[in-house]
Amino acid sequence: MRVLFTGGSSFTGFWFVKELLAGGHNVLVTLQDAMGFYAEGRRSRIELLRDAGAILIEGCSFGSTKFLSIIDGGIDLICHHGAQVTNYKSLDFNVIDAVRENTLNLRQVIEKSKKSELKGIVITGSVFEQDEGIGSQPLRAFSPYGLSKGLSWQVFRYWGEQLGFPVHKFVIPNPFGPYEEPRFCAYLMSKWSKGEVAHINTPNYIRDNIHVSLLGVCYKNFLERIIACDGHLHFAPSGYVESQKAFATRFKQEIGGRLNLNAELAFAIQSEFNEPDVRFNADPLSDCDNGWSEIIAWDELASYYEKIYF
Repeated sequence: MRVLFTGGSSFTGFWFVKELLAGGHNVLVTLQDAMGFYAEGRRSRIELLRDAGAILIEGCSFGSTKFLSIIDGGIDLICHHGAQVTNYKSLDFNVIDAVRENTLNLRQVIEKSKKSELKGIVITGSVFEQDEGIGSQPLRAFSPYGLSKGLSWQVFRYWGEQLGFPVHKFVIPNPFGPYEEPRFCAYLMSKWSKGEVAHINTPNYIRDNIHVSLLGVCYKNFLERIIACDGHLHFAPSGYVESQKAFATRFKQEIGGRLNLNAELAFAIQSEFNEPDVRFNADPLSDCDNGWSEIIAWDELASYYEKIYF
C-alpha cells in the first residue's frame, strides 16, 4: 500500500508507521511544521521513521492545499491519526477549534480521494471518546479533548456517507511501550529508578492497557483488511482489561523483575471518580497478534527503560 499518514510524530503514530514500514508498505508522513520545530521526543521519533524509510512531508496539515495536492499521487489510503492536542489535559481545551482543525476542508479531501479512487480514509479514535468502548453508562467523553475526537469522527462519518466514500475507524485504548509519552508507566519508572514508592491514586478504575507494538501490528493488519474488502470497518482492539491496581502490579512483576528493581507500590483508597469507573475496548485480537510475542515486548520495554533511566 501507499499510505498518506498524519500524526506520525506522536507515540502511537510512530508505532503505526513503524509497523507499516516493516510490513513492506510505503508511508508518506505529513508534518505540520519543519522538523526543527518539534521538541526532542517528537523529533527523535520522526528521525527514526525517516531512517526506517518513511517519506517526510514538512509543513503539510490535513486539508491544506499541499495535502490535497498529494492525494493525486497514487495514494491507496489516507490515515488521519493526527489531531489538535494543544492543552489537551485542560477543561479549557478548545473543542470547536480542535474539530475545525481536525476536519479542515474535509469535503474537498473526500471528493478528491473518491475521484482518485482511494480505498478509504482511516480515522484513529480513542476509547475515551463518547459512545466508544464498553463500560459505565452513559458512554460519555472523558474530557473536552475526548469530546473533540468524537465530534470530529461524526463529521468524517457524515461526509463519508453523504459522498458515498468509505471512512473507517480504528479505536485505541491505553497504549504503553518504548518511546511513550510521560504518562502512567513513565511515572512508575521515574519513581522506581530513584528508589521511591509509586503512589497509585486511582487503583479502582477499570482500564484497557495494551502493548503499543501489538497495537501497531493490529493497525497494520486493519489497513490490509480495508484494502481487501468493501464497506466501512470499525476495529477496537483490547489489551489487559483490569483495574489500574492490577495493571500496576503486573507492570511491577514484568519490569521490576527484569531490571531487578525494588519496585514498591502504594495504593490509595479511591474516593474521587472524575472519570467513568469502567471503560475498555472489546474487539478480540483474533489474528492481529500473529507473530507478536508478549515476552519479547516486555523484554524490549525493559531494555528501553534501562537505557532511559539507568
